[in-house]
Amino acid sequence: MSPHGTITYHGSNRTGTKTRTVQARTRISGCVSVCELAVPPGLFYYNRKVIDSRYTDCYRFENAMAGTPAVVMRLVASAFAVAERAGGIARKVMRSGDLGIVEKTGANDLQTLADRLVQKSICASLSQHFPKVTIIGEEDLPAEAVEEELIENGQSEEILQKPCPSEYINIKEEELVVWVDPLDGTKEYTEGLLDHVTVLIGIAYNGKAIAGVINQPFFNYQLGPGTTLGRTLWGMLGLGAFGFELKEVEGGKCIITTTRSHSNKLVADCVQAMEPHDVIKVGGAGNKIIQLVEGKASAYVFASPGCKKWDTCAPEAILHAVGGKLTDMHGRAYKYHADVKHMNSAGVLATLRNHQYYISRVPQSVLDALPSD
Repeated sequence: MSPHGTITYHGSNRTGTKTRTVQARTRISGCVSVCELAVPPGLFYYNRKVIDSRYTDCYRFENAMAGTPAVVMRLVASAFAVAERAGGIARKVMRSGDLGIVEKTGANDLQTLADRLVQKSICASLSQHFPKVTIIGEEDLPAEAVEEELIENGQSEEILQKPCPSEYINIKEEELVVWVDPLDGTKEYTEGLLDHVTVLIGIAYNGKAIAGVINQPFFNYQLGPGTTLGRTLWGMLGLGAFGFELKEVEGGKCIITTTRSHSNKLVADCVQAMEPHDVIKVGGAGNKIIQLVEGKASAYVFASPGCKKWDTCAPEAILHAVGGKLTDMHGRAYKYHADVKHMNSAGVLATLRNHQYYISRVPQSVLDALPSD
């Protein structure tokens, strides 16, 4: 339906009776209707809600008329603020000097106090405001009260002002699944390789990664004392990605980024088959995707089980938002429904461009060794 109701002008206009045209667009069953409202500059009331007539963009005006942004936009805006707090928690634990390290399954599978506190912060903060959203975190933590200082109630105003892509406007809370990796690159965190470390919050709908937030708590740490640390990247299908400068590898070179701590013969054989000009071994799936979108690598290759859905949901959404692609080694998309298995059993291949070329280079021996279901 088109906007309707009683409009009451707010305040006086010194320039007289000049008006400006505001377009509002709404949708019913895929149809688009447009109406024009002549209103004076400044504020006016619509159905008892104060609306700023600067909302000339039809999507923003539609959100204003509705009184609140779409659920998914509010969730992304909250995830952004929560990720920023999470980055602060990771830095605080590091400054304390007591990382609280425990081994989960071995020396390459660690958990720290930062992992535990960050997951509690993210899950408690998001579930408080979005109780019907399914949230799946990496760490298996006991149910317990969460300290008030870990709760984040803020939202990114910048994200709230973004237009919600039309296909996501009517999503309900219970249709969304959030995948959380509180500290991607935990081993590197314990070893002081802090640029590898990220906090990942991925949002999925109908099994598809549609939005993601990546916080780098220690971004710029190598610049020394006095440097402001940390940054947050985010992206959403239909909107794009923000918080970084998108670049491609110069000269069309084949530069592979791959695992630093979890390599094996399959991984090595697959990387070699790409005939790379260079290979970058770093920790963290989030960090590797950042390598792709900032032009430091052209493909992320991990031809082995081990990576989980919480490792790939947020990075995949950001990568796809800028035209890249993330699949298993067979070229198939991963699903992020609430009831899927957590393991990405058939490995990960991600690219910013030319995905099919890299898929074609995967050796048959690698494909035979990885699950096809």
